[in-house]
Amino acid sequence: MTTPRTQWTRPQLLVAFALYCRLPFGRLHHRNPEIIRFAELIGRTPSALTMKMVNIASIDPTITASGRSGLGNASAADRAMWEEMNADWDTFAVESQQVLQCLEVVKQSEEVEENVETDEVQRAGLDRPVETTARVGQNFFRAAVLSAYDHKCCITGLSVPRILVASHIVPWSHDPANRVNPRNGLLLSALHDRAFDTGLLTINEDMTVRVSPEYSDDTFFSNTVTAYHGELIRLPEKFTPDPTFLAYHRENIFLG
Repeated sequence: MTTPRTQWTRPQLLVAFALYCRLPFGRLHHRNPEIIRFAELIGRTPSALTMKMVNIASIDPTITASGRSGLGNASAADRAMWEEMNADWDTFAVESQQVLQCLEVVKQSEEVEENVETDEVQRAGLDRPVETTARVGQNFFRAAVLSAYDHKCCITGLSVPRILVASHIVPWSHDPANRVNPRNGLLLSALHDRAFDTGLLTINEDMTVRVSPEYSDDTFFSNTVTAYHGELIRLPEKFTPDPTFLAYHRENIFLG
C-alpha cells in the first residue's frame, strides 16, 4: 500500500520558488548545501525539494525554449504560484523572504533552547534586524539576476561578484511595478552597468550590443566598451529580458 503524498503548503512552495529564483539551473540538485538546509527547515527531503524546483522549471518559458523540459510534473498549485509571482514580484519577494527569515529564526531558537533561558530564546528571534521592503526587493532582484546569468556579466563574461551589478533595463524610478522583476534585469560589470545606465550602450532586438558613437575617439572606451558592439550577449538560463523593457531602453535611454 503506497503512502499518499502530502500537499505542499504555501510556505513550502514559497521557499521552493524563492530558491528556484536565486539558484542557477545547474545547481538544482539534492547535494546542494543550500537545498539540504532549507529542505530540513520545511520538513521535506533534499530530493523532494529539488524535484519541486525542477518541476517549476518545466513551466518557465526560458527553460522550455532552450530545450530543457524539467520534470514536467508541475501541479496546479505550482502553476498558480508561477502566475502570482510574475504578476506581482514585489509582494512575492517580501512574502518569500519573510518565510525564509521565519524558518531560520525558529531553527536558531531550537538550537539554543537547550542552553539558555526562555527570554534569551525569544530575544534570539526578536534581535534580528528587520529588513525594509525596499532592501528585500533589492536583494531579491540581485540574487535572481545573478542566478539567471550564472554569476557572469552578459557582455564580457566577467565573474567577479564584487564588481558585478544587477542592472535595471527600465530604470528603477521609471517603472515601480517592475523594480523587482528579474526580466527587467541584466548582469553587467560595474563599467558596463554605468555605460548602460547612462545610455552609452543598449541591447538590440536580436540581443546584440549596440554602442553609442559618442566617445568613439576615446581609446579606453573603445577598447572596453565599443569593442563589444555587435556582439551577442550571453543569454540567461531563466528570466530572459522582456523585449518591451529593452525597447524602452533603446527609445528612451540610449544616446543613439
